[in-house]
Amino acid sequence: MMHILIIGNGISGITAARHIRKLSDYRITVVSAESDHFFSRTALMYIYMGHMKYEHTKPYEDHFWKKNRIDLLRARVKSINFEKKSAHLESGSSLPYDRLILATGSKPNLFGWPGQDLEGVRGLYSKQDLEYLEQQAPDKLKCKRAVIVGGGLIGIELAEMLRSREIPVTFLVREKSFWNGVLPSGESQMINEHIREHHIDLKLGTNLLEILPDENGHCKALVTDQGETIECDYVGLTAGVSPNISFLKDSGIGLGKGVLVNRYLETNIPDVFAIGDCAEQKEPIGQRRPVEAVWYTGRMMGETVAHTVCGNKREYRPGHWFNSAKFLDIEYQTYGWVFSEERKSEEEKHFHWRHPNEKICLTIAYHRDNRELLGLNTFGIRLRHDVLDTWLSQNITVDKAVENLGAANFDPEWYTRYEPEIRDAFKKQNTVKI
Repeated sequence: MMHILIIGNGISGITAARHIRKLSDYRITVVSAESDHFFSRTALMYIYMGHMKYEHTKPYEDHFWKKNRIDLLRARVKSINFEKKSAHLESGSSLPYDRLILATGSKPNLFGWPGQDLEGVRGLYSKQDLEYLEQQAPDKLKCKRAVIVGGGLIGIELAEMLRSREIPVTFLVREKSFWNGVLPSGESQMINEHIREHHIDLKLGTNLLEILPDENGHCKALVTDQGETIECDYVGLTAGVSPNISFLKDSGIGLGKGVLVNRYLETNIPDVFAIGDCAEQKEPIGQRRPVEAVWYTGRMMGETVAHTVCGNKREYRPGHWFNSAKFLDIEYQTYGWVFSEERKSEEEKHFHWRHPNEKICLTIAYHRDNRELLGLNTFGIRLRHDVLDTWLSQNITVDKAVENLGAANFDPEWYTRYEPEIRDAFKKQNTVKI
């Protein structure tokens, strides 16, 4: 019987396993060193904050896997012999396969900072990282101050987690404004304000130089490039993630930042595929990044590769870019492309509206000449994905989008609606009638 080996039990690997089972009677083995069962990685923060227990983050009951004949193995893969089609485990045993799917995810970035290996210093990606945080920062008595290094989505999640236990937090962001490589300036400035309103000591334009140890090898302070020494009991390193592929070096598989794949998620080695955070498109799809560490694209890749593995070759087509996140109390959605000032082209023009009193705003990107809608960001306003996806596919104008913004609204019935104010502001900025 054909044996499919999947390394990694995150959203990509598990989606692949589920769909392979739907499409075939193949033998399926999923290997993971992180956990016995699949869990929702995006829910880890809510365990620490007391909103959920670990078992609540598992979408499937533990008996699901046996019932669906998906074998789970808790082990770490040390290396792969692609010629012999065998994965070698740290335990010394090996696993033969007929087809292999690499779904090994990401790991936190480390940049060689002095002291990055001290006790009390850790990234936040895995279940083990969460357990370590619980040990090191259970409350404000044991952790009198935490410092977070890196101003992305994981960094602000960690800040929210620590503040939920009233632990003082200093947040080091190397950029001049939070996430300003992604967000337009008006949005980035609003998030700066929001972070500080939550009593987080946000230090912009600041880099980590060194983490200092105490006599027991535990972090006691860190030094910034602004000449400041900050005493702390925990340092969260959240300066992004990178593909978890170190065990594949010198194995013969094509590597860039991640495992190089074509549109069918095939590698340069027959019967070997890569999906999710560890996969890198040889030729980027539109304006998407070659490596996308995003939950929904991982799910899409898992379903796509399942069809190819089962003999129905399918191209990976993620469609229009979209994403969502939460900045403390503010929900964020993005559809299409709304680039920051440093990344947008001369043809991309923005309309930005912000509520005068609340942390609610909207930015629409459109083409300067033909006024085609390019993308839309919202903070504090929920929109319907199907409507935005249709608009982007139909290349409608920004004028039509603003006129019909109410049709895209997905806020609950009794929420305040802001479309009239947005349309009025748009009319004032534009001479074109809508």
